[in-house]
Order: sequence, then C-alpha cells, then structure tokens
Amino acid sequence: MSIKAESISITLGQRQILDNVSIEIPEGQIIGIVGPNGAGKSTLLNILSGDLESSSGSVFYDGKLLDEISIQQRAFTRSVMAQIQPLVFDFSVKEIIEMGWLLKGATQLMAEFDHAVKEISVACDVDSILERKFNKLSGGEQRRVHFARTLLQLWRPSESVRPRYLLLDEPTANLDLSFEVLLMNILRNRASKNYGILVILHDLNIAAKFCDKTAVLKNGKLLCFGCPKEVLTESLLSDVYGLPIKIDNHSNIITYY
Repeated sequence: MSIKAESISITLGQRQILDNVSIEIPEGQIIGIVGPNGAGKSTLLNILSGDLESSSGSVFYDGKLLDEISIQQRAFTRSVMAQIQPLVFDFSVKEIIEMGWLLKGATQLMAEFDHAVKEISVACDVDSILERKFNKLSGGEQRRVHFARTLLQLWRPSESVRPRYLLLDEPTANLDLSFEVLLMNILRNRASKNYGILVILHDLNIAAKFCDKTAVLKNGKLLCFGCPKEVLTESLLSDVYGLPIKIDNHSNIITYY
C-alpha cells in the first residue's frame, strides 16, 4: 500500500512549479523532501493530499485514483499538517486537538477517545497546557498542538486499521532541537505501525538521520530520490543550495559555510 504520484506537473500563471515529478510514499516508511524555498515542496504535498489539482499526471492511493476517492474517505485515510495554519478562534489547546477526531458520533468510543487524547498529548508534550488558550501559545507550542491534532485525526480504536498516511509540511518549524527529535521519534513510532509518512524538512541533518528515503527538489524538478546517505551528497547539496556544503565522513553531520 502506498500513495504514488506519477509524472506530476503544474503551472501557475507563467511559472512551472512542478515538472514531471514522480514519487511514492509506502506504508512503514518516512519519506523526506528537502530543497530551497520555491522548489515546489509544499505544492507537491498539496497535490498528494488532494488539496490542489495538478496540470498533468496522476495520484494514486493504494492503486486507486485520488480523484475517485471522496473527500470524506480521504480524511479517514490521510492527515495533513500545513506549514501555515489558519487562524483559530479562542479555543483551548484540548479543543484544538479534539477537532482532529472524525468519529464524533461514536459515543460508545468516548472512553477510548479520551485516553487517545491524553496519550497523544503526553507524547507531544502538550499535556500540561491543555486548558490554555491556543492563541496565547508560542509558535513552537502551537506547532506541537497542530501536530497532536494531525495525529488524532488518524486515531482508530484498532491499530490494525489501514491504510493511514501523514503528510507534514515543515512540522519541525519553530521547534528547538529537543522537540524536533521528539517529533521525529513519534513519526518513527508511527512508521513502525505501518503509517506512510511524507515530511518536508529544512534541517538536512534531521532528514539524514530519520528518513528512510529523501527526495531533493529544485526549481520544480526532482533531482534525486533514494536513501539519504546516497542522495544527500556534498556535490548535490552544494549545487542545490548554492553553498559550499561538507559532510563529516565519521559522524555524517552536514555543515555549510
């Protein structure tokens, strides 16, 4: 099972945003996307989620055309965390997280649901701020709350329910290093439960450490896609970012000057 994009292209106005991009997000893997601003990363994610229509090419969810899947079924299959979240009213953190639950009519599941909210809140380290107003939080705290809501959308009483996909646009933005690692470890845990995960990252070292495969985009073109150690090379990254980039042979830490 996987989300698969074949030959995706899109033109907005006179600009080619994506040019013949093909990529697959299989169950049980974290797929990272890296590249400079304007490379087309967010546009690709929005096409994969069904929130934006491509000019050409196709997207398949487990072999079925995305266009043939209802909006409701998409919501049960994949959960999206956008880079820029819309403004919200004066809700509490707990209320924001609970907005992710799709089974609101299933009152018989309330006890299990309440446990899931608590478990996810603890995992995302927002359990101590559940009663605070969302609009009063720092940028990093808000990102963690949105991440918790995104996880809750795919919660089911049985972990055997499949497929489930997470599509995340720079979820580590505004987070300090400890929370970046916390979030990525949560994604690893979800991948071990057969979630398929696509994550746009700006931190190359996080991509190298946590992703099973990494895609490098530049000017709407997919330059390389594969194992991070094979893809994230000094020569390719220096060309993509226009900076002299070095990779330590022993630690594999990526630095730039």
